[in-house]
Amino acid sequence: MASTVVFAAVVAFATMSSPGWPRVRDSFFNVRIGWESLPALLDGLWLNVRVLVVCQVLILIVGLALAAARSLRGPVWFPVRALAIGYVDLFRGLPLLICLYLVGFGLPGLRLSGVPNNPVLLGGLALVLVYSAYVAEVFRAGIESVHPSQLAAAKSLGLNYRRTLQLVVLPQAARRVTPALLNDFVALQKDCGLISVLGAVDAVRAAQIQAASSYNFTPYVVAGLLFIALAVPSARLADWVARRSATRQGAL
Repeated sequence: MASTVVFAAVVAFATMSSPGWPRVRDSFFNVRIGWESLPALLDGLWLNVRVLVVCQVLILIVGLALAAARSLRGPVWFPVRALAIGYVDLFRGLPLLICLYLVGFGLPGLRLSGVPNNPVLLGGLALVLVYSAYVAEVFRAGIESVHPSQLAAAKSLGLNYRRTLQLVVLPQAARRVTPALLNDFVALQKDCGLISVLGAVDAVRAAQIQAASSYNFTPYVVAGLLFIALAVPSARLADWVARRSATRQGAL
């Protein structure tokens, strides 16, 4: 604790005694401008939270479906496995920002009937497409971590593959991959701010508007602090779940 306090004090002193600190303070840490921009930023953050919740549910569903498709056995399921592998390889390798541009501007450009042009919906769709690939691999790792003897035991009890997956494999896999899933969702909280590139007025876009009107960068700092305040509880929850899982496995 003492070394941390000393290090923080040295950093603070070096920063505040630098020649350009007064200009940086006025440009990035203006309390008045930050307070005035806070209501607009909170409205934008509420949009980020709604997008986050909806995307988390959809990502869990799509990711689990992809992992289950990749775990299917037998040559008859090869086309399904190939499609799932192709999906994961494509969207796991595609940068999220490029996917946002392709979905946000490419789909409306097709002018198909029924295709929405709402930037919030299109941005959420891009997030689901990319993060489902990551979550699918997390679920697949959990499924493959279940010992084959348990599959053999379920088969000896007369359970088919679907019931074995539902009653034996998935409950254990879900417990084992929960810490990794929570870490992915912590990353998703930050990336929800990227929907601003499509024109959605979220916290990042609201900060850009406020910064343009005040000729000051403080709204960006306030938006960053709001995202940190949103991510820290989730990060601590992920750490707690990881420790609990490690303790449980050690006890077993």
